[in-house]
Amino acid sequence: QVQLVESGGGLVQPGGSLSVSCATSRSIFRAHVMGWYRQAPGKQRELVASITRGGSTNYAESVKGRFTISRDNTKNVVFLQMNNLKPEDTAVYYCKAGIQASVTDYIKDYWGQGAQVSVSS
Repeated sequence: QVQLVESGGGLVQPGGSLSVSCATSRSIFRAHVMGWYRQAPGKQRELVASITRGGSTNYAESVKGRFTISRDNTKNVVFLQMNNLKPEDTAVYYCKAGIQASVTDYIKDYWGQGAQVSVSS
């Protein structure tokens, strides 16, 4: 089965930068829409950013101008660069992707294991 493996995140002071990345655990046929969600303690999971195969992006209003999502279709990797981080960005960040494992498979949604992003002085 396909898994999404996340890396990155960490602890940074306000105004600092962090990044997270997410890749499929093995070769797959095609990744469709890929994106990042986050969930802070006691809050619902929310969409942070998403990106289509063609590069069309969508951002939550709270991160516009600070975060940048990108992807590599040949490597099936999605990346999130986070700049000018604020304490309210503190959350576990999860990647999500619609994966077509093979040419004969249907598209299924997969989630990464989560990466901690902490912003504190």
